Amino acid sequence: MLMTKERRPAIRTLQGWAIGVLQEAGAIHECGEHGWAKDRADPHARERAVDIARQDPPTRVSPAVAVAEVRDVLDSIGDTCPECAPEHDQ
Repeated sequence: MLMTKERRPAIRTLQGWAIGVLQEAGAIHECGEHGWAKDRADPHARERAVDIARQDPPTRVSPAVAVAEVRDVLDSIGDTCPECAPEHDQ
């Protein structure tokens, strides 16, 4: 039986790809109310995202560039939603 690797959906930008990888690894999640990306502050999930980027970068993108983009995107995401009141942000 032929086994195929499940492919990620097509992306339009490297940043979009990196966001998808971070979500897949569990390093970020969306605010349920507003949709903003939030950092989970999970070092293991961050490392999984970097491993995914290194092992399976997008076509025509080097592993080093893919890892750098994942780190850049992660660095740009905070752990709170800018629209949520502090007591609702979790």
